[in-house]
Amino acid sequence: MSSIRLFLGSAGKTVMKVTHPIPYQGSKRNIARYILPFLPHQIYTLVEAFAGSAAVSLAAASCGKASRFHLNDINKPLMDLWHEIIHSPERISSGYEKLWNEQKGKEREFYDFVRDQFNKTERPDYLLYLLARCVKASIRYNSKGEFNQSPDNRRKGRHPESMRNDIFTASNLLRGRTIITSEDYREVLKSVSRAHLVYMDPPYQGISNSRDPRYYTGIDFREFLHQLESLIERRIPFLLSYDGRKGQKVYGIELPAEMGLHRIEIEAGRSTQSTLLGGNDITYESIYLSKELLTRLGLSPDELASKSTRSRPIQLLLPMMDN
Repeated sequence: MSSIRLFLGSAGKTVMKVTHPIPYQGSKRNIARYILPFLPHQIYTLVEAFAGSAAVSLAAASCGKASRFHLNDINKPLMDLWHEIIHSPERISSGYEKLWNEQKGKEREFYDFVRDQFNKTERPDYLLYLLARCVKASIRYNSKGEFNQSPDNRRKGRHPESMRNDIFTASNLLRGRTIITSEDYREVLKSVSRAHLVYMDPPYQGISNSRDPRYYTGIDFREFLHQLESLIERRIPFLLSYDGRKGQKVYGIELPAEMGLHRIEIEAGRSTQSTLLGGNDITYESIYLSKELLTRLGLSPDELASKSTRSRPIQLLLPMMDN
């Protein structure tokens, strides 16, 4: 696949702050504002098949980019938490505040207690507390599907007042216009139509029959490609976050050029882990745009690049389009 490299300087624009009630490693919170320019102005339903923290949907809702939303993730407790945030913001806020206050003076022991109770009950307030306290906000499960991540003993978790504010903001943005499901992503993709825009942020997986401990189940690479081909054949517009790199380390497998997707590489900033170790490794994330999406946007490569303004220099990798 031929490509051109473009470097974009400072845009001098105010950075949009988007509410973020669920701390989640791998969230697209930091780059969501750079994904938004590639969303058409009129979207009936934005579908996140691997929702996680729903960063793109929250950003789109904040800007009025979509009328309705469909959040899906195979992690059912996470989707139950989203249901509470959207439909019962007072209850989940109060539940988190109670747990946060009860931990004082016994933070490690209390975390272990809540983790054990969550694995028995899967209560949403327990999960929110664990995500706020665990190492790097990183979900990890054992072979039994039990949450087994350790706490970050340096912090107590987000202050309840800040958490409450973001929960209520998210609820106001999504309540009354959001479908929440916990299904295999393939079932969700079967149900979409050309009135939908699909955003996918699957786990970095390139090996069949392997399991990422961040997820209940992994995804088969070949099957995933088959699903993308189906979307292309049905002319469903979609965006996809799939591979990336940090320094010399590459995550995921670059998608085949013959699929006709347009790849944009976004500089996501210096890696937190690299900074702690005294390094300067920069993380880059790839966003793939379907041909149907570009058709609806009516963009040439130069126009595509102009929509990718950033507050610091970035690099775009754009396939050459036929004249």
